[in-house]
Amino acid sequence: MPILFRLSVLPMAAAVCIAAEVPLYQQFLSPASPQEVVAARKADRVAWVDYAEGKRNAYTAVAPLFTPVRLTNFQKDDGIMMSGIRISDDGSTVIFIRGGAPNRDGWFANPTADPNGPEHAVWAARTNGAGGAWRVAEATNPELAPDGSAILFVKAGQIFRAKVTSVRPASEVDRGEKALITEWGVQSDPKWSPDGRKIAFVSTRTDHSFITVYDVATRSVKYMSPSVDFDTMPMWMPDSKHLVFVRRPGLPFGQQAQAGSGALGLPNGPAFQTAPGAPASATGGRGGRGGRGAAATAGQAAANPPATAPAVTNNSPGLMRATFRGGHTLALYKADVTTGGAQEAWHNQPNDTIAANIGSAQLAGEYVIFPFGVGGGRGGGGGRGNGAAPAATENQAPPANQTPQDEWDRYYALHITDASARPVLLTTTDGLIENQTSVALSADGKTFYYCTNAKDIERRHIWAVPAAGGTPVQITTGEGVETYPAPLASGKYLATLSADWKMPQSLGMWKIGAEGPAGPAQAQKIIFPAQRPGFPIEAHVKPEVVITKAADGLEIHNQLFLPKDLKPGERRPAIVFVHGGPVRQMMPAYHYMQFYHWAYGINQWLANQGYVVMSINYRSGVGYGRSFRAAPNTGGAGNSEYQDVVAGSKYLQSRPDVDPNRIGIWGLSYGGVLTSQALARNSDIFKAGVDLAGVHLWGSSLDPAAVSYQSSTIGAIDGWKSPVLLIQGDDDRNVAFQQMTGLVQLLRQRDVYYELIVFPDDTHESLLHSRWMYTLGRMETFLHRFLWETPASTNQ
Repeated sequence: MPILFRLSVLPMAAAVCIAAEVPLYQQFLSPASPQEVVAARKADRVAWVDYAEGKRNAYTAVAPLFTPVRLTNFQKDDGIMMSGIRISDDGSTVIFIRGGAPNRDGWFANPTADPNGPEHAVWAARTNGAGGAWRVAEATNPELAPDGSAILFVKAGQIFRAKVTSVRPASEVDRGEKALITEWGVQSDPKWSPDGRKIAFVSTRTDHSFITVYDVATRSVKYMSPSVDFDTMPMWMPDSKHLVFVRRPGLPFGQQAQAGSGALGLPNGPAFQTAPGAPASATGGRGGRGGRGAAATAGQAAANPPATAPAVTNNSPGLMRATFRGGHTLALYKADVTTGGAQEAWHNQPNDTIAANIGSAQLAGEYVIFPFGVGGGRGGGGGRGNGAAPAATENQAPPANQTPQDEWDRYYALHITDASARPVLLTTTDGLIENQTSVALSADGKTFYYCTNAKDIERRHIWAVPAAGGTPVQITTGEGVETYPAPLASGKYLATLSADWKMPQSLGMWKIGAEGPAGPAQAQKIIFPAQRPGFPIEAHVKPEVVITKAADGLEIHNQLFLPKDLKPGERRPAIVFVHGGPVRQMMPAYHYMQFYHWAYGINQWLANQGYVVMSINYRSGVGYGRSFRAAPNTGGAGNSEYQDVVAGSKYLQSRPDVDPNRIGIWGLSYGGVLTSQALARNSDIFKAGVDLAGVHLWGSSLDPAAVSYQSSTIGAIDGWKSPVLLIQGDDDRNVAFQQMTGLVQLLRQRDVYYELIVFPDDTHESLLHSRWMYTLGRMETFLHRFLWETPASTNQ
């Protein structure tokens, strides 16, 4: 009886199956690479987070030399993430978060199984290097004071403040252990005034919300023109005396779902529904009389009314749907924080198609800049999150009378002092703009920078346009990929995260020309890392963009990596890579997201080992328009994206330099989904696979007739014959570990060979560099055994 599974750790010597002179995976993944970059508003200084073989540290550099200075000394591969870096306006102070987000049970990742428990806290450092770095407080989403003296954060619906000082503050309030501001309702979105003397925040009361201003010196609170409506998104004006906010109608009776107490004036809301088995007088719900209001923010409550509905529908105007007088649904108000009075500055039009829902707005002088997305599929513009309007239901067709949707993401500017103004389109370029890390305002608020694949659909570059409207100009150029635009205070420099086909992600500094952002910048200077010792730059191959056609005729963009030593007439094993997401786009260059940065390096390494490698940008990914992103019948609705993987494999089989009987596949997350699909549906094509944290059952139905079951890997499990290497951490916050547990039971019963790596206490993408090295060693041996050592095909 053959061995059908493997759990043991390979000896170190067994992980090396190639000649010593060939660069190894460790070298491809060895260089330091920055992951976030920010710029001060009043000094030409930048700060960034770096990842170097598991060691995560914060750095800074200042004009004109921009010599990198390390601010922290975390020299262990300890799995503690570093993110959310912020820099004070004057550039004196940097803060960042050490530790990841909690899982569904509120537990923070602890991949080293440290008995002391995981770290999750805000840390700080002075950019002059004095005093080293220190822990400030346990907090999330901190808001740094303009002078770097304190942070604000929300906990349990109240506003906390912690002083940013290396000396332990004496007071609980100053240590962030006791709330600075305790008010009725749920508080959120605290914002410092530019002079640091006041704090604006949102106070949500279930069916309405207020903009509230706290005076630091007098410890007093003032409400800005309180009403029955939802007031959100406070945006300070430069004088610190005025602010702008968004107002939407409060909840009408037909959407009120609060639980009452049974008293005469405290009935259940008309939209309240008692949970099965619960007493009719149960309290709680969305925050009855005794609660603090909904845990959701005011913006969420306004944009997402209760899903429940009254048993009887009454179409009386204003009963089921709320609008302002005249039919509009959104207004911008300008408030005087001294008096608390606010006046409407602008409102949208009834049935407005552009300004129906302004989110993630930024104030630029007299203009509010906001993203607009029409939605579609599982994420519209997608990527790393989008501040645009909510997406439509998956695979939902637009109404017949609806204007055809725009294929691309857009940003608009709105003149808030002109009541008759209409939104002005800023981003007239046609291309993807993924999220808020893709856009930035110049320090003077006059220029809007954005990252897009316009004019170069396979890559990313930075463009700029006047905040008041005008013609966009491409600022960064070349064959590279530039993301995370960070304009410096003087307007003379632009920092970006930059990469190309043989340069891992680096920090680039572009000098803006004499004409300002009206023309391309001068060639960038890579300021970090200064060198990459041992990095095999000459072992890289330049990927070719190859377009294939799926069975239904859809064009699919792919990158092809051909080994340098490939000889005419030689037929090599091939490997398909499928990205995760699915809202991702692989590029012919190192990626800006960490795992995909590694994945590109791994694909280069595989090509260096002699494999022909193909990376497939299947439908439902981003970068090729909204229709591509919202392709019908994907995932559990029909698995239509799998045909793109088959098209790629058939292309490889048709190549004279590929052995059609030695094709493998690998991927993480949604890439794991498609890897397992390939092995279950087409073991005749895919002879081996590496499935990292894939989903194997869409939804919950085990009915073989259900579309979701038929679209799942387990719906084709009886066809799975090829060996597989399975890998997942059991603290995965993206894909339930039960997906792996369930799959293994099915493989056991069908005598399918599998190797299994389980990382206790680790997440979707392992937080430990050492575990990635172990994984790649196992992957190297596994693929070599089942692809490289398999006898070559003799038929043409």
